[in-house]
Amino acid sequence: MDRSTSLDIEALKMTQEQYILAAQPSSLQRPGCAPVYPVGVYGWRKRCLYFFVLLLLVIMIVNLALTIWILKVMNFTVDGMGNLRVNKEGIRLEGISEFLLPLYVKEIQSRKDSPLILQSDRNVTVNARNDLGQLTGQLTVGSETVEAQCQRFEVKTSDGGKVLFSADEEAISIGAEKLRVTGTEGAVFGHSVETPHVRAEPFQDLKLESPTRTLTMEAPRGVEISADAGDFKATCRKEMQLQSTEGEIFLNANTIRLGNLPLGTSAASLGSTVPKQTVYELCVCPNGKLYLSPAGMGSTCHSTSNICLWS
Repeated sequence: MDRSTSLDIEALKMTQEQYILAAQPSSLQRPGCAPVYPVGVYGWRKRCLYFFVLLLLVIMIVNLALTIWILKVMNFTVDGMGNLRVNKEGIRLEGISEFLLPLYVKEIQSRKDSPLILQSDRNVTVNARNDLGQLTGQLTVGSETVEAQCQRFEVKTSDGGKVLFSADEEAISIGAEKLRVTGTEGAVFGHSVETPHVRAEPFQDLKLESPTRTLTMEAPRGVEISADAGDFKATCRKEMQLQSTEGEIFLNANTIRLGNLPLGTSAASLGSTVPKQTVYELCVCPNGKLYLSPAGMGSTCHSTSNICLWS
């Protein structure tokens, strides 16, 4: 009886020790058993993993929504974006376009039913360069001036067959049939002008004037001045000279009038009453001065030649 009771007590103690060992974690391996390792994520690590997965899912949804919104707003299509269309010939822009950086293109043209407008707050500059990148031509449209820098500037007709205006370092050529100056002060030339014909508008006066210097007209084969339906008038302040070095001066008109010519008198007529004279003789002094002398039976120029001494 006592022996069986002691065996039960010992068995109870062994059972309690095994329970205690199983409940308490220990690094000691049980004899005859393989080590057991826990598998999986538990506790706060598991909660953090779920949080990051959820955050990544939210970011992906927001990114996808923003991408769809940008595609919708910018009007992306298979042909281009918004007013920008890409075709076989190049790029086509519709509406108003703004370029913040330099634009390098080969050709710019508008639609057939609309003009091409280039606009800038400061100026519009168009540059042309060669293969080496050197500037060969430039056109600048500013708020006050329009500047063109090139070796030769030309303005042609609509068909491009005739040059209306050209300018280079040597000369300026005007190829139009008529050059019209509509300013009230006319045209002012600082140097000589070479032209085959100078003509005023119909029913308008033609005036050639040099206010402070001389006015010279030269031509190797002659200078012709004609007024088909009016008068020709030449005035000067001091002297007017008509000079021909080799030929002659020819005055051809129905009537030639020389006004304000001095009247020569003879010594015999001084102090005596002379009847009213209606006919006079035109006389010439040795220095070329013209004067009138009362006509008589013969020439009276010699008797009235004392007027030549006064000149």
